[in-house]
Amino acid sequence: MRRLHENGYFKLDISNPIWEQIFTVAPLVVIGTKEGSKYDLAPKHMAIPIGFDNYFGFVCTPKHKTYHNIKKTKNFTVSFPLPNQVVLASLSASPRCEENLGAKPIIDILPTLKASTIDALFLAESYLFLECKLFKIIDGFNENSIITGTIRAAYCHKDYLRVSEKDEQQQLKENPILVYIAQGRFAKISETYNFPFPKDFKR
Repeated sequence: MRRLHENGYFKLDISNPIWEQIFTVAPLVVIGTKEGSKYDLAPKHMAIPIGFDNYFGFVCTPKHKTYHNIKKTKNFTVSFPLPNQVVLASLSASPRCEENLGAKPIIDILPTLKASTIDALFLAESYLFLECKLFKIIDGFNENSIITGTIRAAYCHKDYLRVSEKDEQQQLKENPILVYIAQGRFAKISETYNFPFPKDFKR
């Protein structure tokens, strides 16, 4: 049996975060919160459904206003931007929350929609919107935390809705999805394939 280093693999330096030494693929979402009498939007890529039920979570830090806004209001929104909205998603990060400048003036010029069940905003024209109630915050990942929420309402653009009579490959080719490639790149996914599940595979 061959060893990893004999087969073209390089041992990563784990004295530093390995995620800055490699490429990984993640969704790119924009988290919306209420901040005092105003609103905040913040892009996140360490974001994922929590299990197969209606829970969603993302990584944040107490250094950011997003963390404290959710801890106070117990609510947040999630917008899944389209590939042509990557600049808007990026702009929602400016200025950074830790600069302690109060509400972000950029929010006033970004295209937004009001959530239906909670007091927070979405990034308009995204293909998927989630309205979440705080489930729990898990602190202790060094300076980071995992914020999880229960999905209380969800809205999907008709072009991205999975319907049995549609060809999924063609649907995604016509309606691509935005992904973030850490660190600092993004891609538009339009070419997809059926996953080769084993026979009789069950979740």
